[in-house]
Amino acid sequence: MPRQEVLKPQDIAVALRLAERPEASYVELAADLSMSPSTAHKSVERLQLAGLLLPDSRRVNRHHLMEFLEHGVKFMFPAKLGVVARGVPTAHSGPALANEFITDDKIVWASWNGNAVGQSMTPLYRKAAELPSNCPSVYELLTLVDAIRVGRARERTTAMKMIKERLAPAA
Repeated sequence: MPRQEVLKPQDIAVALRLAERPEASYVELAADLSMSPSTAHKSVERLQLAGLLLPDSRRVNRHHLMEFLEHGVKFMFPAKLGVVARGVPTAHSGPALANEFITDDKIVWASWNGNAVGQSMTPLYRKAAELPSNCPSVYELLTLVDAIRVGRARERTTAMKMIKERLAPAA
């Protein structure tokens, strides 16, 4: 009996990068997201199967991706908060929302490379803390996704609005 395919957390980062650069090769995706080309390829296959990419392509189905981010990501990949640690700011502490929501309660992906201290949050994939230097645009988008995963209603709404603006098709 065939095994049920399911999305993996890193697939969200791949989908976000493809929304920005659908022409990116697997090698470029891998370098941008600190993963192997084979991991990027498998991710694309899962995204196609889930309908988050258009059939037989690497172009994002924007409507489906937005629907999944808004209504599904927090249930499929629930946020897990941990101890206070040094790390890379995310969610409402990330660069996209830091000026929108002023708070002393920081949330970070634990990492010695980080420049903030706050409550740690398990990132969607292991190498996410490398995104600020490797692929700043996906870093910002992933912090917005984290705001959807862990934020209150106002934070989720603002994060979703920003994602839609950033990933809007070029006119």
